[in-house]
Parts: sequence; C-alpha cells; structure tokens
Amino acid sequence: MKLDDVKKLHQKKYRAEFGHYLVEGEHLIMELQKALAQSADARRITLYITEPRQQWARDYITADFALEIVSDKQMAKLSDTKTPQGVVACVPLPEPDQSGNQATDNARCIFLHEVQDPGNLGTIMRNLAWFGGFRLLLSPNSVDPFNSKVVRASMGAIFHLPIEVDCQIEALPQRFSKFAYLDLHGASIRTPEFTQYDCYLFGNEARGVPLESLAAFNADAFTIAGSGDIDSLNLSNSVAICAYQLSV
Repeated sequence: MKLDDVKKLHQKKYRAEFGHYLVEGEHLIMELQKALAQSADARRITLYITEPRQQWARDYITADFALEIVSDKQMAKLSDTKTPQGVVACVPLPEPDQSGNQATDNARCIFLHEVQDPGNLGTIMRNLAWFGGFRLLLSPNSVDPFNSKVVRASMGAIFHLPIEVDCQIEALPQRFSKFAYLDLHGASIRTPEFTQYDCYLFGNEARGVPLESLAAFNADAFTIAGSGDIDSLNLSNSVAICAYQLSV
C-alpha cells in the first residue's frame, strides 16, 4: 500500500476498502508477533518505524515483517496518539468467518448488541482473551473492533480472540438454541444452569438487548448479585464477571 493510503486507515470506510488496519506501539506489535508465531501471514504486514526505533526492531522483531523507515512527520500522520512511539504496523484484516452458521470450535459465544464505546469493547476483548475459550460476535452498528482505540484498549487481545462482525441478532436462532442474558430479576449466575447455554447476550450500554428479540428467542434471565444500592454495572465489568463464572 502507498503511504498516503495507509494514513487513511484511521477511518472505517478505508479499512474496509483496503482490507487493512493499524496497530501502534511496541507492546501491541510484540503481541501481534506472538500471535502470528511462524505464520506466513507475517509477510503481509508492513512495519513503519522512525530511524531511532531501528535498533528496537533489530533487537525484538523476529517475524518476517516488511520494514519501512519513515520520518517523524510521516509517523505523526500514521499515529493516532498525541505522543507517537515511532512504530506502526499495517495489518491485513482477518478473513471473514467461513464456517457457516456454526462455529467450528468449542468456544462459548458472547454476543454484543450495538456496543458503542471503544474502551468498553477493547476491555471486553481483553477479558475474554484472558479467560480463553470464547468467541465474540458483534451486531451491526457496533463500534468497529479494528478502530485504533479499540485495538489499544484490547492490549493485544484482538490478535488472540475469534471475532465475528455484522452478526444480525435476528439470525442467531438459526445457529444457537439456548440463550442467556442479564436482568436484575433473573436467577443467579452462580447456579449450574448458567453454564449450559449456547450464546450469552449483552446489550448496548444504554438500551440493553432489545426486548422483542429476547421474547422471540425464549432467552433465560440471570443476574449478578449485588448490594442493591445501584441498579446497573458497566458493560465490560458485567461481561468480565460472567466470563469468570463460565471459566471456573
């Protein structure tokens, strides 16, 4: 890709057009390298670095990335942060899932309906990757998981977590038979029954999961027990608590 096109990847429409996204910073690039291991896909990645970062690349980059030296001015345009670290990778978007209506692994499926906050989504990805054994499904109108803010908030989890985008909530019953969701009046997530579902539904930060969908799915309600002093938890915290309960 031309450098002028790489700069456009901060916008979703250009990520879709060019089929690439940006990964910035030493930690994330090291996580990317770890996830790729010996994969031939490393050759499809271009690492843009400034001259002072060449020694870092020689010391730590063992993957077969293409390397391109850029000026500080060029790096400032590639970067999405106020203080660029001087290392940005241009990475191909993952291929769309080709497994049909059924996931081919035994991962538990977490469905997020129209999640909007990049920090929330990145944190959710980080939590799911920490516990392992999860697949993340995102509805249309959710924040793009390849948004630079989401990628940073994921702390590299995005390279280790199976993600499906544009999953229509109406199509889920074609693929799953048992659904669970959170509600203040549901059964406790500590009950053994909570672990026995195909898909766990979590809604938009403000509106939750659409009630008409829950009725159509015949979904079962569960709750995270609290003190009762407040009536809600942050979305990413709710997913994290449920992921822990499903992992113990």
